[in-house]
Amino acid sequence: MKLYYAETMNPRKVCALAKYLGVPLEFVRVDLARGEHRRPEFLAVNPNGKVPVLVDGDLVLWESTAIMVHLAVRAGSDLWPSDPAGQVEILRWLSWDLTHFSRHGASLYFEHIIKPFVGLGEPVPAVVDEATRFFRNFAGVLDAHLADRQFLLGDRLSIADFSVGVLLPWAREAHLPIEDFPHIVRWHERMMALPGWRDPFPAPMPAAA
Repeated sequence: MKLYYAETMNPRKVCALAKYLGVPLEFVRVDLARGEHRRPEFLAVNPNGKVPVLVDGDLVLWESTAIMVHLAVRAGSDLWPSDPAGQVEILRWLSWDLTHFSRHGASLYFEHIIKPFVGLGEPVPAVVDEATRFFRNFAGVLDAHLADRQFLLGDRLSIADFSVGVLLPWAREAHLPIEDFPHIVRWHERMMALPGWRDPFPAPMPAAA
């Protein structure tokens, strides 16, 4: 299997999960700063021009959450449970995350990390204020849910944890206000104990002599 990735939030989910599961992958780094995601050869793999992309034989799979499900199933892991109720519960949290939690967290990530990296100027205060307000609101929902749980599905780790928590390693740089949500902080500390979560990306290839 081949995974196209970059050191950004959505590929991080997949790289962390693959490392945690010990899935053998050929990693292909896509240099976003050089526009490699817009080149014809990459667009032939994913016409959306986005990473990550997984190629598994004849299967070409876009979208990080779909890739995570595929990797978990292929590895025979219960991170994607076999029971329908567990699958529905994961889908609920994946949908909630994309619509609410990571949606607004990603705005802060973009304003504080991506814009300076690609030279798009300073954060826009109105955008930051709005995203922070919404992020706090949904962080409150997540914090309450985690009050009596180790992970999103209780005591069982799942791909939902890898997805919903994806921005937390960048909390300081992205100015995510998680310090006011102790259950989220403790949950992320548990995630940081996982080697694949702590250090998800493959080591960069050494420069040619």
